[in-house]
Amino acid sequence: MASPPRARVRFAPSPTGYLHVGGARTALFNWLFAKHIGGDFLLRIEDTDQTRYDEKALVELVADLKWLGLNWVEGPEVGGPHAPYFQSQRLPLYQEHARKLVDGGHAYPCFCTTERLDQLRETQKRNNLPTSYDRLCRNIPAEAARQRVAAGEKHTVRLKVPFHGDTVFKDFLRGTITYQNRILDDLVLLKTDLFPTYHLANVVDDHYMEITHVLRGDEWIPSTPRHVLLYQAFGWEPPTFVHLPVILGPDGGKLSKRKGAASVGDYRNLGYLPETLINFLALLGWNPGGDEEYMERDRLVEVFSLEKINPKSAVFDEKKLEWLNGQYFLRRDVDYFFPLVKPLWVATGVDGNAFPESYFRTAIGLLKDRSKRLPDFITYGMYFFREPDTYDEKAARKYFGPGSETLLQNLHDSVAALPHFQTADLEALYKETAEKLAVKGGDLIHPTRLAISGIPFGPGLFELMMALGKDTVLRRLNAAAQAVRSGQIRTAVTV
Repeated sequence: MASPPRARVRFAPSPTGYLHVGGARTALFNWLFAKHIGGDFLLRIEDTDQTRYDEKALVELVADLKWLGLNWVEGPEVGGPHAPYFQSQRLPLYQEHARKLVDGGHAYPCFCTTERLDQLRETQKRNNLPTSYDRLCRNIPAEAARQRVAAGEKHTVRLKVPFHGDTVFKDFLRGTITYQNRILDDLVLLKTDLFPTYHLANVVDDHYMEITHVLRGDEWIPSTPRHVLLYQAFGWEPPTFVHLPVILGPDGGKLSKRKGAASVGDYRNLGYLPETLINFLALLGWNPGGDEEYMERDRLVEVFSLEKINPKSAVFDEKKLEWLNGQYFLRRDVDYFFPLVKPLWVATGVDGNAFPESYFRTAIGLLKDRSKRLPDFITYGMYFFREPDTYDEKAARKYFGPGSETLLQNLHDSVAALPHFQTADLEALYKETAEKLAVKGGDLIHPTRLAISGIPFGPGLFELMMALGKDTVLRRLNAAAQAVRSGQIRTAVTV
C-alpha cells in the first residue's frame, strides 16, 4: 500500500499592505502543521494585482515572517523545485491553462467592455437584483469567439459554471458544504491584460506546487466552490480545505488598524517579543486542551493539530497579549535582552560608551522582571543613566512633604558614613534607622526610591542603590533634599 504524499502547505500573501495579525495567524497555523507532521511550508507571493502591488509591503512582509521565525523551505530567497514563487513570473502557465479550459468547454472568452459591465451593475442595483454577470458572451458560438480572439479583440476569460446542480466540498473543520451552482457567477479567470485573477492562479499553483492542505481564512469559503469547479475541469484532485476562524477585536468587530495596532510590525514596534506573538496567535482559535497558556515554540510544534482548531471566531485580547509578554520577560535572561534593549537606550541619547557593558546588563537584570514590553526599559529605567529632573507628582505630594528635607539629609549622611556600600549593609542601616526614628521601613524606603529614581516603583531599593553606586545615590539624595528645601520640586505624572 502506497504511503500518503508528504504534507505540503503554503502561505500565499498579496504584497499590497502590512502583514495583518490575521494573516500572520494563518501563516503560523500552516507552519505549525508542517512542522508537527514533518511536512513542507512554502511561501508564495501572489502579486498578480499589479495596480495594488507595493514593493515596500513585500519587503516588510518577508521581514515580519522572518522576525516571527516562520521560515519557509521553498519560496523567495530560498528557491526550490517549483520556482518561480512570484505569480507575476508565472504568467505563461496561467495563460496556457486558461486556453485549456476554453478548449475543453469549461470557460469562454468574454468581450464585454468595462462600460457595459458598469451599466449592467447599475441596472441590477436599481431593480434590487443580485449584481452578477449576465453571461451574455457565453452564448457566442465557439468558432465565432475564436475568430474574435484571433483578430486581437480585447477580452477576458470566464469560468463556465454549470446552470444546475450543486458543487460540494468538505471543509476539515466544518464538514460538508454545499453550494447551488445557480447562485455562482461566471467569474473572470484571466483579465484583459493576460494576468490571472486570484482564483485561476491559486488553483494552478496549488496543483503544481503539490499543496496537500490549504489553510486559509474563512472569508475564502464562498470562493471554494469555484475553485472546486476548476479542479474538476482540470481533472485534478483538490487539496484538503481548512478554513480558519476569523479574529475579532475586543468589541466584537473586525480587528483593524483604525482601532489600534493590527499588524505584526505594530506589535514589534510596541515592544512585544516574536515568541510572545507566536504563542498568543496560536491560541486564537486553537487550544491543545487544558489550561496551558505559556507555550514555547517547540511545545506548540509538539502538540499542534488541526483537530483542535475551533471554527468559531476568536477575540484578540491585548491585555492577555501584554500579560503573556510579561511571562516571556520573566523567563528570558539578560543575554537575551542585552542586544534588544541597549540600542533602545542609545537611541534616546544615552552614550553607549560612557557606561561599561556590565552596567547595562545590571540595569536590564533589575528591570526585566517588572517590564511587560521593551519600551518599559526606557520609560521606567532612564534613571540608570540620567539624574531624575522630575518626580512623580502623586508620590512627591506623599513623600516630599514637611519634614522630608531633614529625613533625606539624614539618610544622605548615614549612607555616606557607611564603611561598606553593600546590599546587606544598606538593609541593616535602614532597619536600624527606622527603629531609631520609630517609623516603618516604608517611610524611609519610599522617599529614598523617589529621590534616586524619580518614580515610586521599580527594583528592590537596596539592589537599585548598589547598581547606581554610592556617589550617585548620595548626589541624588542631596539634590532631592535641596529641591524640597527650596520648594522647587518639578513633578510629572508617571505613565
